[in-house]
Amino acid sequence: MGACMTDHLDPSMGVDLGSGDIGILNYAYALEQLEAAFYTRVIDTPYAGMTPEETRILTDIRDHEIIHREYFELALGSSAIPDLRVDFASINFNDRNSVLTTARVLEDTGVAAYNGAGKYLETVQFLIVKGKIVSVGARHAADIRDLLQPRSRFFA
Repeated sequence: MGACMTDHLDPSMGVDLGSGDIGILNYAYALEQLEAAFYTRVIDTPYAGMTPEETRILTDIRDHEIIHREYFELALGSSAIPDLRVDFASINFNDRNSVLTTARVLEDTGVAAYNGAGKYLETVQFLIVKGKIVSVGARHAADIRDLLQPRSRFFA
């Protein structure tokens, strides 16, 4: 959340998020771009042994992330950061554990970022939408945990 706290991303990274609500929305937009790209890749190149149920769950998550990405792009308009280029070289997309462990990290990071940023938003409508998106992200995190350790969300 450091980028939102200081209002700007590290200049050496080449992306200025802006300040205030715009900076927070751009941070969320960057997260949604990352998640949408990740899940799109997962569905486009399924890992070995992906079950129909896993395909359904991961496709559903992908579709939500794309909707979230498109929302922020529309809400930000000309203030939106450019599309990010994501390097997934360190992820073995053919390995179930690699994919699901990465998914867990992405979902946990997204939920933490949304929860941490909410108090800095000044526009009530943005806060309401972020509240809805974080609840979806929390469900995604539970689904991923259940794939990694079946029935874990029922006994946590």
